[in-house]
Amino acid sequence: DELHTIATALGGKPTARAAKAKLIDMILELTGVTAAEPTPEPEPEPAPEPVAEAEAAPEPKPKPRQRAERNRSTKPSETAAAPEADEAPASERDAGNDNQADGAGDADSEPGNRRRRRRGRDRERDRDRQPETWEGEPVEVTGVLDLRDEGYGFLRTQGYLPSKDDVYVSVKTVRQHGLRKGDTLTGAYRPATRNEKNPALLRLDAVNGADPEQSPQRPRFDDLTPLFPDEKLVMETADKANMTARIIDLVSPIGKGQRGLIVSPPKAGKTTIMKQIAQSIEANNPDVHLMVLLVDERPEEVTDMRRSVQGEVVASTFDRPAEEHTMVAELAIERAKRMVESGHDVVVILDGITRLARAYNLAAPATGRVMSGGIDTGALYPPKKIYGAARNVEEGGSLTILATALVETGSKMDEVIFEEFKG
Repeated sequence: DELHTIATALGGKPTARAAKAKLIDMILELTGVTAAEPTPEPEPEPAPEPVAEAEAAPEPKPKPRQRAERNRSTKPSETAAAPEADEAPASERDAGNDNQADGAGDADSEPGNRRRRRRGRDRERDRDRQPETWEGEPVEVTGVLDLRDEGYGFLRTQGYLPSKDDVYVSVKTVRQHGLRKGDTLTGAYRPATRNEKNPALLRLDAVNGADPEQSPQRPRFDDLTPLFPDEKLVMETADKANMTARIIDLVSPIGKGQRGLIVSPPKAGKTTIMKQIAQSIEANNPDVHLMVLLVDERPEEVTDMRRSVQGEVVASTFDRPAEEHTMVAELAIERAKRMVESGHDVVVILDGITRLARAYNLAAPATGRVMSGGIDTGALYPPKKIYGAARNVEEGGSLTILATALVETGSKMDEVIFEEFKG
């Protein structure tokens, strides 16, 4: 139908059922292509006639373009133009190939140019969105560093739990000074801008009270040499009414770097004993840094402990989620490790190890292996790692951990936890 339409448009009168070959011949005759074809036996003619024929030959040049347009539009025209392409000169075919290559190159480069223009607009938009430079005096800050797996961290300024006042510490600062989780940092920060959630640390003045330049040369806690306790922590005080401290000195003396368990049923007074032990350590060993870690305890007990003890009290009450219990415990132990690396003697009173194991059982990912009582096997490793951090160090310093454990609660889980820790 298309060949019939083309022949009619050129002035021909093809029949309704004309063959394809006849239509092609008619189109070629109407366009004058046959006039340029050489004849096998040329007749002697005057000289001007070949010139006229030669001049007439360039007339069908627009034909390949029309044929190319028909080739792109329909499939049948491709079969019709295929024999004719063989008759075209080689120079015309090469020129057509070059034009097609140029067209393909333009088509390929057009998306790239569009992407480059889009990137340029994005850069200009980002340049307009850049926050304004902050001008003002930096604010002094001191806190405990809580590092993330990605390398950056936050300076906890309101205790050991996250808050909106925490200061962001960049990856560059962490790597430059060899900072570790639990380090106490002193420096200055700038307030958060409109596009930021937390303030950012601008200047680092001290790491654990020492020069930041010496921080990368610190020994690691795991590389220190553990020893048996060889120095006693005296519990007896001048208060004659405090019989608990005297009995501990006689029956079960506590040394620097020791692990101890206080086992009792619920409501038997173990928290009271822990309070008396903390007061005795503060009175007789002023050079020892005392940390009281309360996990899953009542808020009123936390208040009572803070008013009774002058040392550091770190707490996560029972109305908080299990993830906060584990976060506080890990950060507190890391803080104690950093102090031991600096040569200090640290005593951690943990109340209690049973509730901490329960929190890890809820917060830690399940391994699929459940022990009797419904506790996951993977939930016992983190509390044992915390409890096992206690040691006396040959290079100087010690970490003593005294923890409480519940028994006779009627829970099979508590019995399994106690059996794991009693050794």
